Amino acid sequence: MTGAEVLDLAREGVWTMILVAGPVMVVGLMVGVVIALFQALTQIQEMTLVFVPKILAIFVTLLITLPFMSQLLEAFMARVMEMILLTG
Repeated sequence: MTGAEVLDLAREGVWTMILVAGPVMVVGLMVGVVIALFQALTQIQEMTLVFVPKILAIFVTLLITLPFMSQLLEAFMARVMEMILLTG
């Protein structure tokens, strides 16, 4: 395996990680910002108020995006296995 192939595989791995984790992270961030804005407007300073809506939103996002995530990870793993078989 050449250095270019290793770099290509690493780049593809990082890109796959961003695509898999991105939707969940963005939803968690958006819910956190909305709750923080609500807390600032109402002056409610309850620290635990953020957790339940954020957990529920992340769970729903995982349920919705799970097929997409599975396809991405399956394609990446197929590429890695193909590279292992070709170089082995």
